[in-house]
Order: sequence, then structure tokens, then C-alpha cells
Amino acid sequence: MSDSVKLGHVCRWLTLCGVVAVLVGCAAPRPAPVRDGTPPPAAEPASGAAGAVSKTDAPTHVVRPGDTLLGIARQYGVTVKDLVGWNGLADPNQIHVGQALRVGAAPASAAAGGATAGAVAQPIAITQPVDVQPVKTPGETAPPVAGGFKQEPRGGKQPYSDEAWASLNPRAGATVPAAPTPAPAAPEPDKAPGNTTWLWPAAGQVIETFDEGTNKGVDIAGKPGDPVVASAGGKVVYSGSGLRGYGKLVIIKHDANYLTAYAHNQQLLVKEGDSVSKGQKIAELGSTDADRPKVHFEIRKQGRPVDPLKYLPAR
Repeated sequence: MSDSVKLGHVCRWLTLCGVVAVLVGCAAPRPAPVRDGTPPPAAEPASGAAGAVSKTDAPTHVVRPGDTLLGIARQYGVTVKDLVGWNGLADPNQIHVGQALRVGAAPASAAAGGATAGAVAQPIAITQPVDVQPVKTPGETAPPVAGGFKQEPRGGKQPYSDEAWASLNPRAGATVPAAPTPAPAAPEPDKAPGNTTWLWPAAGQVIETFDEGTNKGVDIAGKPGDPVVASAGGKVVYSGSGLRGYGKLVIIKHDANYLTAYAHNQQLLVKEGDSVSKGQKIAELGSTDADRPKVHFEIRKQGRPVDPLKYLPAR
């Protein structure tokens, strides 16, 4: 074989080897990139109760003998609940002398740093019950209140009326109608009980008339021993001389409203408990505790003296 032919075979062989080498290089597997999937270590929480911000980041109070949680809260203008939460106290009643307590919120920078470190479990706040005493008005005895808290309005109780109800319910907005004014009672006839006319107790002339301030009845002149009669029927409720200024006195009750009185008698003819009829002689006219012989006659309606001349028949 000639040299030129050999040289051609060698060139083709070298070319084929190069192509094969290229193909083999392309087909070789490449290693996959490695990524570190391990999560970064969590930031360590700052020292303090229940992972809270360090107490050194907020003002503190060192417990002294006699200190209480409530007193410390009042001293720093915070609440007991705040102190329990800030210090992770399981029992608010168990604080000891020398214990350092947080008495204020952490600075904003420390709070922000704590937030970036991740959520921190919050301590369970245990509130301390406060004994609330109900307010008492003067003279009022307040009933015991369940649980120390006021359960109902106090102030005292009012008798029921429309006005009182309206004052307790201002939101109702409705005006309570005023109670109708009762019509004035018709004047009772000037008659004795039993719908009869009153009878003059003595036959003499009237010498002194009724004056509510100075004379509670009328004075009728007469002679000693003249008859004094019952102006209307009734029951004797007094017969005696125990009332100064009236001498020997008889009082007759006629019904629930009326009674009559007969004073200055010289002799009494009836006793207490006797029933008398209209016109019955009950005494003899006299001058006991008086400046002259006369009978002092009164009509009293519901205990109040009235003018007998408005009841006795005209003469």
C-alpha cells in the first residue's frame, strides 16, 4: 500500500476517535448541585420567666418586708395582672423578700428584638380576686354580696309609684300620665248620726260662740240644776272631772266620726259605757271650773272641733 493511502486511513481514524470522544463527554452525567436544607438554629430566647424579655430591659422592684403585690402595683401605677404576667408568677400571694419583680413594660427596642426572635409562649395570667365592698348610704344596712361584687342597685328601696318607676327607667322615654285628681268629696250634711237633726243640749241662750283658737265649742247659759241632754244617741266614753278647765264632763261617742262633749256640770247622771238616746238627760247644769252656771258644748268630727252652730237647728 502506498504511503498516501496509509496517511488517509490514519486521518480518518483520528477523526473518528475525536468524534467518539466528544460524544462520550456529552453523555457523561454531571453532579447535581448540593443545597443545605438544614434550618438555621433558632435564636435563643432571652433569660427571664417563661421566655419573656429579660427583666434587665424593664424597671424592677426588689421586694421588701411588708410588701404585697397589690401595694407594689399601686406604687408603680400598674395592675396586679400586669405584675403577674410580666414576672410569670404562678401564685400572686407567694412573693419573698429580696425577689426582683418587673414593674414596667420592656423598652420598645427590646420588645422588637424579642418579636424577631420568634413567637414566645406567654405566661398564664392569674388574677387575684379583689374584695369589693358595696357602697352604703347613711342609715342603710347593706345585705351580704355574693362573691364580693355588687349584684344589684343599692341606694336604698322606695315605695312603688308611677313617678318612682319613671325615675328608675329614664330610657323608657314615655311620660307617665299624672294620676287624675280625685273630685272633692261632697260636704256631709250637718246632721247627727242616723240622719237626724242634732238637739240643743240646754235651753238657755248662747253666751259665747265657737273660735278654734280660744273656744272649741259654744257656751249656753242656764240655772244650776237645769237639765243637760244628749244631742244625739250614742255611748258614754267619759264621765268625770279629770280634765282641767272642763269641770264635771260627759263625752258621748255617736259613731266613727262624731262625738259630743258637755262640760261644767254640777252633777253627772251617766257613767262610762252607758248607752244613751237622743234627748236623754245626762247631767245637771252647773259652774264647775267656770265663772258662771253654763254648759260648754262641743261637737268633734274625727277628733277635730267644729262649730256646733253649723250643726244645731236654728232657734
